[in-house]
Amino acid sequence: MTHVMRIHQTGGPEVLCWEEIDLPAPAAGEATVRHEAVGLNFIDIYHRAGVYPVALPSGLGMEGAGVVTAVGAGVADIAVGDRVAYAGGPIEPVGAYAEARNIPADRLVKLPAGIDFKTAAAMMLQGMTAQYLLRRTYRVQAGDTILIHAAAGGVGLIVCQWAKALGATVIGTVGSDDKAALARAHGCDHPIVYARENFVERVRQITGGAGVPVVYDSIGKDTFFASLDCLRPLGLMVSFGNASGTVPPLDLGELTKRGSLFLTRPSLFGYTAQRADLLATAGELFDVVTSGKVKIEVNQTYALKDAARAQADLAARKTTGSTVMLP
Repeated sequence: MTHVMRIHQTGGPEVLCWEEIDLPAPAAGEATVRHEAVGLNFIDIYHRAGVYPVALPSGLGMEGAGVVTAVGAGVADIAVGDRVAYAGGPIEPVGAYAEARNIPADRLVKLPAGIDFKTAAAMMLQGMTAQYLLRRTYRVQAGDTILIHAAAGGVGLIVCQWAKALGATVIGTVGSDDKAALARAHGCDHPIVYARENFVERVRQITGGAGVPVVYDSIGKDTFFASLDCLRPLGLMVSFGNASGTVPPLDLGELTKRGSLFLTRPSLFGYTAQRADLLATAGELFDVVTSGKVKIEVNQTYALKDAARAQADLAARKTTGSTVMLP
């Protein structure tokens, strides 16, 4: 029998149920992965709460790392014994909160020898998100000044380090002095504690009134319109999360008034739908991690059966960096 975390209805952390199932053999094109570590992400909370609907009953979790224990018919480039990791969508259902699971083999990426399971589970979704944000959605160049919200979070700490390695100046918003110190230690040149500082005014001060070419915003409702005010003319607003709630309807004229701005709402799944893109994205992430340019901070570890507590801590912003759960 295999333990999995499932939900039968949407709601708060209390709807998570630790259950036993009979895991079938992998179907054609699938592999069975025995998890060594599972990642925790805000999208898991969106699924649990019904913000992003899933068919019920449902598993949870988009990200994990472990060992392949079986493969189905037609699987060619993944073998039993391979150390692998993955980060969700767009094809397979959620379900990483499990001791083991079956998953389409073409969604799996082999791990380099220098990356352990906890690091892999902590970095796949957040790290590949950082990759597409910095290298594809807006290709950050040396000399750019960028703004990243939640700079002390999982994606934020990776973006700060990676952008700094690219030669950018990094401005980041954080919720406390401790988080400001953490972000600064990871490459954020100008941490802004939003509880006492107006981040629009600070961004304008830092940039001499010019604004930034790009804002990376995973907060959503609470920061969206102020983020637009941080952009220079023809700047790009990248809205990639809703931690504070869904962004309200937007009159496109607001983009015109602020200087012919661009707006995008990307997802990792759109950027990695093709296996070639998945491998390239993961490969570039592995390179910056193994080179030491980006360090993955696993600052919290929970037992997988305690996923409800882990999600509650994440929602309450009690966590920093990345969090993993161990089966």
